[in-house]
Amino acid sequence: MADAAEGQTRTAISADMQKVVGSELSRMVSYPISESDVRKWALAIYYPEEPPARFWDQDAAAGSPAGGIVAPEDFNPFAWLRAQPRGVSRSSAATDADSTERSLGIEGPHLMNQLNGGVSVEYGAPMRPGDVITSVTRLGQYSEREGSLGLMLFTPMETTWTNQGGEMVKRQTLVLIRY
Repeated sequence: MADAAEGQTRTAISADMQKVVGSELSRMVSYPISESDVRKWALAIYYPEEPPARFWDQDAAAGSPAGGIVAPEDFNPFAWLRAQPRGVSRSSAATDADSTERSLGIEGPHLMNQLNGGVSVEYGAPMRPGDVITSVTRLGQYSEREGSLGLMLFTPMETTWTNQGGEMVKRQTLVLIRY
């Protein structure tokens, strides 16, 4: 955006920030998913109705198109414990608008406010009992534009879950808006 007073382009994106685009922000590995984990999640999601048999009954699930018990798409294998957690603590990120860049060892844009700009999700292979899921979050390409409150910085973070066979289970993109 042009700054009329100085005739220069105003930006919150530093050269260091451009260099870290694509960097890994966090990585987690789940414990193996158990049938009990799937059943409990399905019960919680479908309550008070009974969940579909494909989530809890081995015999009924064997005849389904999936060929066995599968977890609901929104199942989170990291909800309780993680076998290997690493990366940014999202609790600290909630109040620190520069925590993303700080976690990568660079200076942030020094913007004061942040909010969730939206989430999109794509699902792939179903999660099954015995699967070990790896979650990797990477920093996407920064972009910015002027808004009614000034310069807004859009920071996408893409999280990809894969199973032990390397199949994509879930891809989620969260956009952080800072101003």
